[in-house]
Amino acid sequence: MNAAQTIRQNPIRKSRNYRRRQTKKAIINTISYILLITGAIISLIPFIWMISTSLKGRAEVFIYPPNFIPGTLRWDNYSSVFSTFPFFSYMRNTATVAVSVTIIQLVVSATAAYAFARLDFKGRNALFFLFLGTLMVPSQVTLIPSYIMMTDRFLALKGTLWALILPSGLGGVAFGTFMLRQFMLGIPKELEEAALIDGASPIVSFFKIILPLSKPALATLAVFTFMGSWNEFLWPLLMLERPELQTLTVGLAGLQTRWGTRWPELMAGSLVSIIPILLITLFAQRYFIRGIVVSGLKG
Repeated sequence: MNAAQTIRQNPIRKSRNYRRRQTKKAIINTISYILLITGAIISLIPFIWMISTSLKGRAEVFIYPPNFIPGTLRWDNYSSVFSTFPFFSYMRNTATVAVSVTIIQLVVSATAAYAFARLDFKGRNALFFLFLGTLMVPSQVTLIPSYIMMTDRFLALKGTLWALILPSGLGGVAFGTFMLRQFMLGIPKELEEAALIDGASPIVSFFKIILPLSKPALATLAVFTFMGSWNEFLWPLLMLERPELQTLTVGLAGLQTRWGTRWPELMAGSLVSIIPILLITLFAQRYFIRGIVVSGLKG
């Protein structure tokens, strides 16, 4: 084979290899899309079932085989939820606790993360790993000590919303500190050095440089904290005795009695209760996705 034939065959081989690679890539992408769409449909089935059940009658819930489309749409299930118990009062209590816990965690976690990520002091790494070790302690282990503290005569916070705000706000800062520290380590130090040359103190750098650049991580932590506090059940059940101070999760649990569960009303109330979480997630979605990717929480 002479040199001219080799030159003519090389483009043909390259073209064939390119088509094979493109075909293989198309097959892999198609399989990936099919798996992702299937997973999305499977994950949506419980929500579709919840919506369907909230519009059914009590007898229709137990029909077998089950049907996703109710025979008669019972919109009165939603009005029944609002008339059965003070739904909006429960939602106000839940929102108060969730917003307060989120603010406390953001403030404490951001300041602690800044100290661990940007300030040099003796024993910083050892203290950080000790601080991080609290993540290994299950919440069930601290349940009884926290209960004793809240019922102590000195604090006497049992039966108030502060009994939900303070332990949740101050007790879960290790995760937020770790996440924000990972994000802050990626911020160029040259920005702080330039501010230091201009006469800015570490506090000024924290508020003027670090916090504005950490908005994605702060939004991510805010969504995680708000969702966790909004859906908390066991601790409010132990701490709150007066009905007017109960949260949504505890109030909705009242629809389950020893004589049966009012499933349509329970699903209607649960559907309404997740609307604030959906709105917050959609509002912070842009920062939320970037915060997960940059702070190293993906996968």
